[in-house]
Amino acid sequence: MTQFVDVANMARWIRREGVERLMGGMIAYLEEDFRRWDHFEKTPRIASHTPLGVIELMPTSDHETYAFKYVNGHPFNPARGFQTVTAFGVLADVDNGYPTFLAEMTLLTALRTAATSAMAAKALARPDARCMAMVGAGSQAEFQALAFRAALGIEELRVFDVDPAAVGKLRRNLEPLGFRVTDAASVDEAVAGAEVVTTCTADKARNTVLGSAQVRPGVHVNAVGGDCPGKTELDAEILRRGRVFVEYPEQTRIEGEIQQMEPDFPVVEFWKVLTGEEEGRRSGNEITVFDSVGFAIADFSALRFLRDSTEGTDLQAFIDLVADPDDPKDLFSLVHSLKPVG
Repeated sequence: MTQFVDVANMARWIRREGVERLMGGMIAYLEEDFRRWDHFEKTPRIASHTPLGVIELMPTSDHETYAFKYVNGHPFNPARGFQTVTAFGVLADVDNGYPTFLAEMTLLTALRTAATSAMAAKALARPDARCMAMVGAGSQAEFQALAFRAALGIEELRVFDVDPAAVGKLRRNLEPLGFRVTDAASVDEAVAGAEVVTTCTADKARNTVLGSAQVRPGVHVNAVGGDCPGKTELDAEILRRGRVFVEYPEQTRIEGEIQQMEPDFPVVEFWKVLTGEEEGRRSGNEITVFDSVGFAIADFSALRFLRDSTEGTDLQAFIDLVADPDDPKDLFSLVHSLKPVG
């Protein structure tokens, strides 16, 4: 039998445990898997693009457990009565190929994205970072805020969005949780005094939402929104001034901020920071950039964490995805033994 967590139980899990507590646990799983990065099979995500959106598969394996995530992005969906993104993921036993765990991943990906950002910031931001500027105030911005408080203790947020209503929603959701939120009238106002700058905007275009002149020495830039071909947020000069850390270069050069750079633009694979093969932040004045696009190993970690956190609880159900090998009938006979419906 395959363990299963559906949308309703995913939401119950998040409410029951609390986002911040889950972020802390997920960061630990992410760090564990990033430290054994070399054990995984890796490939850029497999994308099917149409004028209406994209459908992607993100597979990986550590040779004991295989995982994949299915995820879509259809920006016109809300106008048609559908949500923009939906996702689900699977863990399977490499030894026999049986699927062992199935879960919705729309909510889980939101947690995973923020937890990955916070994991990187733990190693790359200045230890005295206490204020984060946020350019873009969509739903992911709220998850980012909670993850950064869980990992770095940041509670002061300076927020700018071209849509004031989005900032208002963020304020209403986060201030009751203890955050101090400043509505910024511009990006310049948002970044003033911030040690961390998070960019997370939705427009799928080559934009410059953060200019080089707006990034002071010592700032950590958490670039989240540039996550597909043709979409960027940062002035290229920021990348030249700082050290750029990535998940999987082969994917990030296609989808991330570094797609606007030359093919041999130097980057640091973040997993090497966790293993000690590469330095993280080298000085208080260094500019660090985490060019985050989301990679399959992070989804592997998120699925493992969800499975382990819900095992043995009423949040998991069981579904039958595998024929019983002890059934005396072969599969052909089994099909023909079933009574017709109707």
